[in-house]
Amino acid sequence: MNVLFVASEVAPFAKSGGLGDVSSALPKALAARGHDVRIVMPMYARVQVPGRNFEQVFRDAVLLLGGTRIVFSVFEASLPGTTVPVYFVRCADLYDRPSIYTNDHDEHLRFAVLSWAALVIAQRTGFRPDIVHANDWQTSLLPLLLRTMFAWDRLFAQTRSVLTIHNIGHQGAFDARILFETGLSDAAHNFHQDQLREGRINYLLTGLLYSNAITTVSPTYAREIQTPEHGVGLDPFLRDRRDVLFGILNGIDEAEWNPETDTKIPHHFSIDDLEGKERNKQALCETAGLPYVPKAPIIGVVSRLAWQKGFDLCFGVLPRLLQRNGVQLVVLGTGEPKYETFFAALAKQFPKQVRFSANFSEPLAHLIEAGADMFLMPSRYEPCGLNQMYSLRYGTPPIVHRTGGLADTVTPFDPTRGSGNGFVFEHFDERGLRFGLAHALRTWGRGEGDDRERWRTLQRNGMRTRLGWDERVTAYEQVYRMVAPGR
Repeated sequence: MNVLFVASEVAPFAKSGGLGDVSSALPKALAARGHDVRIVMPMYARVQVPGRNFEQVFRDAVLLLGGTRIVFSVFEASLPGTTVPVYFVRCADLYDRPSIYTNDHDEHLRFAVLSWAALVIAQRTGFRPDIVHANDWQTSLLPLLLRTMFAWDRLFAQTRSVLTIHNIGHQGAFDARILFETGLSDAAHNFHQDQLREGRINYLLTGLLYSNAITTVSPTYAREIQTPEHGVGLDPFLRDRRDVLFGILNGIDEAEWNPETDTKIPHHFSIDDLEGKERNKQALCETAGLPYVPKAPIIGVVSRLAWQKGFDLCFGVLPRLLQRNGVQLVVLGTGEPKYETFFAALAKQFPKQVRFSANFSEPLAHLIEAGADMFLMPSRYEPCGLNQMYSLRYGTPPIVHRTGGLADTVTPFDPTRGSGNGFVFEHFDERGLRFGLAHALRTWGRGEGDDRERWRTLQRNGMRTRLGWDERVTAYEQVYRMVAPGR
């Protein structure tokens, strides 16, 4: 099939989270199955780095959106390691900014233009998509554009739309006065009328109403977002469309995240030879400036430090854990000041046990996954999550709250049966987190003798878990075929 895949971020060109990873990995997996996939994304300032080469596709296309004249050009490069073309929408006024996302007055326009430009690119290049695959609120106007402003063009006569929700907490809600600037004022009757009367426009809701199919990034999250607790106000609409709502678990790039070949870690290891993992632990201690204590487990954290990620639970739990146990903690991440302040204070209070790096480093992220003994993800909610998958791949059992994709990938370890691949707590409270950590530390024991063999079983269970896109892409193909006429 022909797939036009439109996203606000695509790794490695621009990435702020899991969306960027998926927007690279899924098109790559689809192309490997023989589909003709074209990706469209903005040409942010950060995309234009030395050493990257782009070919101009066309220049000075004009969009008249309301009273605004938008001029953009399009450049092309290949997704690294593939022949998949990536089309970059170049509009300096909209995209030459320090951040991918902003709180600027024209945020609605930045991503309305992306949706319009994606369909113009298809027109200009003669690409006839069977599927337009939109991702999150930033591209959620695409399903409505196909049904209205581009419905005249026979190029799109057989085109159907799929919208993937990566995080329903971000919806693109704006004052209704911006409707004119979206170029869809003639289609105002297609927007949710109650919200319009209340003076609001919600991009994500618009996409939910008009896409032919809706997917989200794990089966559990697909169920959760149909409830008031997790639906963030959109649960009634999702329940109405549950017959075309599918939860498809994300995968990871098993070529990049492979402890046998990873160029970002100093020592390779495998499910049959785990000795290199212990040497990575030594390297992690050296990098973090912590003493190497073989019997003391290292708990790793690589995360955005945000409310969603559940670190509030750590405030009352980790200080006592560090006081009473010989555990070490290595944290890599940036985010809300209160979480950065907390982890910085922990590092100051326990200088031989805790290191906190308030930045992001891809090599250090890989080293934490490879060198830590356990990985902590106490997320309040988690649509899918990728770090627990990286951890499983690297023999680093995750400690997680049972929610979203964490529930779909991490199963509680049963030492009697030798089954399970991590540690799971049910209730999102400090008692739940203490339970998960206590279970992990009991299983670790002293890190020797029978305890070590039990731990090795747990590690290997995780490393055997199937996490790649080959297991996921078939589900997307099934959704595409369900909605695409004659395919």
